[in-house]
Amino acid sequence: MNKESIVLFRATLPVLLFQRFVNETALIVLARNLIATLKILKKSMLFQFNLLTAISGVDYYNSDYRFNVTYELLSLKYNLRIRVKIFLQPLESVNSIVMLFKNANWWEREVWDLFGIFFNNHPDLRRILLDYGFEGHPMRKDYPVYGYTEIFYDISDKRIRVIPIELAQEYRAFSFDTPW
Repeated sequence: MNKESIVLFRATLPVLLFQRFVNETALIVLARNLIATLKILKKSMLFQFNLLTAISGVDYYNSDYRFNVTYELLSLKYNLRIRVKIFLQPLESVNSIVMLFKNANWWEREVWDLFGIFFNNHPDLRRILLDYGFEGHPMRKDYPVYGYTEIFYDISDKRIRVIPIELAQEYRAFSFDTPW
């Protein structure tokens, strides 16, 4: 990406921060400006990022903004890739981009299923990877490592059993100060 296109990005798009690392470009925008930014990137003759290649989520547990949603776009005409990032608080939601990119449907469902990030105006926001009765969102950092239940086959009853997990040992605080 040359200097002229960087100037065009800054002049045209509502961007908070423009990041450049080696040959990768990322734009950080506010969640409320996401659809406008993606619409300009897709429909403008200057950019033509008309292919959405991925949507991913990240959980930053102890930071100012808890979640990050990253949209990766590809311009087939100019052979360029760009990432558009938004940062969200735990109860904040983001607008769905299914009306711009049809393939966003599955990725938004996956991010909802694994992280619990809600997408407004999504046509079919339901679980895609986990069972409908599954509680919680397993990619969150505060999700317990062992989950909430244990599933096993009971040989004596000859059936599958689901029981709540009970930890045999309470949490202990260790002191790493040496006594010597």
